[in-house]
Amino acid sequence: MKTQADKQDQAQMKSQQLTVLPDEKISFGRSAILGLQHVLAMDVYVVPFLIAMLIGLSADQSNALIQATFIAAGLATIVQTYFCMKLPIAQGPSYIPLGAIVTIYAASGGGELGWSSVLGASLIGAIFVIILGYTGVFNKIVKSFIPPIVGGTIIFIVGLSLLPVAIRDNIYAATDATINQNVILALISGAVLMIFVILGSVLRKKGSLFRIMSVLIALIAGCIAANVMGILDFTTVENAKWFSMPQVPFADFGFSFNLSAIITMIIIYLVLLAETTGTWFAVSNVIDKPLTDKNINRGVIGEGIGCLISSLVGSTPVTGYSTNAGIISITGIASRRVFLAAGVWFIIFGFSSKLAALISSIPTAVIGGVFAIICGIIAINGIQVMKNETIGEKEMYIVAIPMIITLAVVLIPKDYLNSLPTFVQYLLGSPILAASVAAIALNKILPRSK
Repeated sequence: MKTQADKQDQAQMKSQQLTVLPDEKISFGRSAILGLQHVLAMDVYVVPFLIAMLIGLSADQSNALIQATFIAAGLATIVQTYFCMKLPIAQGPSYIPLGAIVTIYAASGGGELGWSSVLGASLIGAIFVIILGYTGVFNKIVKSFIPPIVGGTIIFIVGLSLLPVAIRDNIYAATDATINQNVILALISGAVLMIFVILGSVLRKKGSLFRIMSVLIALIAGCIAANVMGILDFTTVENAKWFSMPQVPFADFGFSFNLSAIITMIIIYLVLLAETTGTWFAVSNVIDKPLTDKNINRGVIGEGIGCLISSLVGSTPVTGYSTNAGIISITGIASRRVFLAAGVWFIIFGFSSKLAALISSIPTAVIGGVFAIICGIIAINGIQVMKNETIGEKEMYIVAIPMIITLAVVLIPKDYLNSLPTFVQYLLGSPILAASVAAIALNKILPRSK
């Protein structure tokens, strides 16, 4: 059994692992570079690209959606980090709504009417989320259903569920080059990351820059290796414009409101909140700052405002990215100023097709090599949350069953998933949601260990 003194010592050790705390001020130049590091490690462009491909948008419409997504991510990050939750959290487009967006778009007849139905449903759903945060309803749910053993399990499955994506989709299934080349690129970027993290640890204060810049250096090293292999393609960057205006509401697109679409999107937003709770716990654990009632309520409001902004600029729902919790662990930098800079970078990329194209030209295998390590670190953070809990028979099942469900959902054949009822598809469309629901249910159903 851990004593209070032991817990205080552990908290002190964890805080010492951070070289810059959340509310510490760092220089403008340093914030800009470190913020760019977070942006480069996030695959923000992938979601709008997939949506454009799935619903058959033209090249111009696809570019406009990518630009809008960058702007939405930037504004939502600034809102959440500086005005609402006030924790170092970056917002980005979520994969969860993909199926719902395609369904709403097709059911509304496609084209402009289909997209306006998607945006209208997103707008009303975002207002619903803001109300949940303002009334404190969601916070009461979290306090009642998510004790440390469940919270730690959720953090663990966040990392576990992302790991196959990093390896399978970003490395093995990447189309940038042959599978051998992709594996080599992933190994190079991952190895460079580890080398610089180790250098930072061994050299301590003298090597702090190595640790702080390790993610950015790893991505640059991977791109250099890709260039040597002849598979780094900057054609789209060369052809893109430096400055281009994004689309404007009511001039380039409108909103239409369909009850069925709105109900569907509200369900999706509830799923998003369930998933982003895992991100909040992960970040809270990394920076050793427990989530307060105020944090959670303001976080839900921030999530709603971010999604509201996203729909108003013509993009899809945004949510907290757990990737950044891993980056904070690696670099030791938790300053909110860095995330403010990341938000500004996102907005700049949103107004520049060339810069947005530059990010999307980074080979996915290079990102995958870094991403895989980050996922592992997130999972370990979940174990750290649980290590002070007494693990009896009940707790074993609370951890083990969600772990099995996570892998089962990640590996589920797409054809089989598409054959299931729509609501079940929503539930199983997110491994984090399915496993989180299981962890919460098991904690309530299973009898307490004697």
